[in-house]
Amino acid sequence: MKSKGFTMLEMLIVLSIVALLFTITLPNIQKRMNSVREKGCSALIEVVNTSILQYELDTGEVVDSIDTLVEEGYLKESQTKCMDGTEITISDGQAER
Repeated sequence: MKSKGFTMLEMLIVLSIVALLFTITLPNIQKRMNSVREKGCSALIEVVNTSILQYELDTGEVVDSIDTLVEEGYLKESQTKCMDGTEITISDGQAER
């Protein structure tokens, strides 16, 4: 009487193939994640630049620090840092890392 199901050898072969595929794709996934973080930080800098312009249009004053934008409600506290923890600062009226 033959039982239905996988043998131990078949399971090991399948798990080996899955592990190999995962090992091959992992570096590509990490590279993509770094790209996503970089683009996200660039987009956040553009948001800060827009807030700087809005503040200047509303008040007629040049903003000197990102803390001013947070205090006045133009930005949230979470919008002062990139996903990697890099602080966003304001220099010469423009946001930068």
